[in-house]
Amino acid sequence: MRTTLDFLLYDWLDVPSLTARPRFADHSRETFDAVLDTCQRIAREKYAPFNRLVDTEEPRFDGEKVILPQATHDAWQAYAESGMLSAAQDADIGGMQLPYTLESAANAFFAKASVSIGAGMLTVGNANLLMAHGTPAQRQVFALTEFSGRWSGTMCLSEPQAGSSLSDVATRAEPDGEGAQADPLGPRFRLRGNKMWISAGEHELTENIIHLVLAKIPGPAGKLVPGVKGISLFIVPKKLVDAQGQLTGERNDVALAGLNHKCGWRGTTNTLLNFGEGKFRPGGRAGAVGYLVGRPGDGLRCMFHMMNEARIGVGLAATMLGMAGYEASLDYARNRPQGRAMGPGGKDAAQPQIPIIQHADIKRMLLAQKAYAEGALALALYNARLVDEQHTGDEAAAGEARLLLEVLTPIVKSWPSEWCLEANSLAIQIHGGYGYTRDFPVEQYWRDNRLNMIHEGTHGIQGLDLLGRKVVMEGGAGLKALATRISQTVQRAGQVQGLAEPATALAEALQKLGAATKAAWSTGNPEEALANATPYLQAFGHVVLAWIWLDVSLSANDLKDEAQRGGKLAAMRYFFAYELPRIDAWLGVVSRREAVCREMPEAWF
Repeated sequence: MRTTLDFLLYDWLDVPSLTARPRFADHSRETFDAVLDTCQRIAREKYAPFNRLVDTEEPRFDGEKVILPQATHDAWQAYAESGMLSAAQDADIGGMQLPYTLESAANAFFAKASVSIGAGMLTVGNANLLMAHGTPAQRQVFALTEFSGRWSGTMCLSEPQAGSSLSDVATRAEPDGEGAQADPLGPRFRLRGNKMWISAGEHELTENIIHLVLAKIPGPAGKLVPGVKGISLFIVPKKLVDAQGQLTGERNDVALAGLNHKCGWRGTTNTLLNFGEGKFRPGGRAGAVGYLVGRPGDGLRCMFHMMNEARIGVGLAATMLGMAGYEASLDYARNRPQGRAMGPGGKDAAQPQIPIIQHADIKRMLLAQKAYAEGALALALYNARLVDEQHTGDEAAAGEARLLLEVLTPIVKSWPSEWCLEANSLAIQIHGGYGYTRDFPVEQYWRDNRLNMIHEGTHGIQGLDLLGRKVVMEGGAGLKALATRISQTVQRAGQVQGLAEPATALAEALQKLGAATKAAWSTGNPEEALANATPYLQAFGHVVLAWIWLDVSLSANDLKDEAQRGGKLAAMRYFFAYELPRIDAWLGVVSRREAVCREMPEAWF
């Protein structure tokens, strides 16, 4: 993996060129390598050896606190001490001012070693949101303490009755009496409601847990405003703090209602939290104390800062689970003897068995995994590079990066979570019956990865976002920017021996995608256009990955290592031969606005 990571960072994305920018001027290839080396070592020593342990020893609640294995505590401490929680932050607040591309690449080691133990995705996302939308006091007290690793953070969106439908959020936030508006930590409210599926919502890993909670402030008549425009965002600490960030010793009215027992990611607590049920009564009254972030009714816009960051993180986590399964099945295939070679006259039973990697169908499954996992890693790092461009590029480059991120974020979340899960399924298949047992790690990789298609927005939600918003926003500016980038790669590849044929195929695929987009919206009826949003998402993702692989191949052509160069070009050929043709079926139902799914009467099921 490290060889691939170095190639993508240094040969393909040219991340060292970022050091010419003032923000990254103190860095070099050497400092980047040092960060990668450190994270690789911590992941190898503190995470990987305990991946099975945290899967079998699930979090448990003893009535007072959640108990996790000591290995989880040790891993968190090592991660916090590495400085990665504040890797991208300003040096004057203790950060390393690393490019986000390097931060993402370094975090990939932890996701591969044990995604179930987890690293700092939610805590960093929580703190980054507060740095962007919080008051100076909120940044100082909450965000900076989270970056230090003393406190951790969550995001509390879903509710048992609402799920992904955030317009149906029912958690209430009412002003906390006299002096509430003048609190130094922000306007103070009391929250009452329930939040579901809260990762890391209760534990003893850190001194405090900072919940970012979506809730609605009642109107004059005491009624909640319907829809998402009435949603506000609040900081709700597990333990109350004063204006200087010191713990007051008083527990906030946030109570654990239960732990969810999951198929995978078992090492990370997943919780149902009750806010304001009265189990804890800060100040002698029920209701969880929360501090308003931003303006009333502006909560969802603020929360998207964290959600979009988390979606890239989810895509990277899915990618690394796919990579872990690929490496495990590759090792197994090289060492497992079974069957004989097929010669011109068939098989000779008198000959010794051969490693299964010599069978064409095993090579097919390994190539598929390589194409999925390495392609997804390239996609994730490309998106991370766009984040750096948006933050530090000139005005034109930053504007283009913003448009590309709008369009690509649904893809970087959804595509790895679907196809790296398929990679994990193929890894099990290569192991045969052994893959279905706990004697080998591949079944756990599949179980862990199955969550990634769901959390931070299901496939259906990502498809609706892409076809319903992202490709039509600003007159289709994001789609046009992406098409321009793809066309530039096509033009370059068309002039390179061995790449002209896939370049032509990609150009044709791009044309088909554009035509299907227009056809979907040709009637102007959202119900017709969006009924096949998920097949559109799948086709769009495959076109994007074909582009990524072709662009990667342009750089791989210059590699001196024959095995590395040949492997990447073969993975590209596999993707164009076996994967890209799938888009015809997906785009077919989009273009004709296939109605069978939306018209199917419920009773007929």
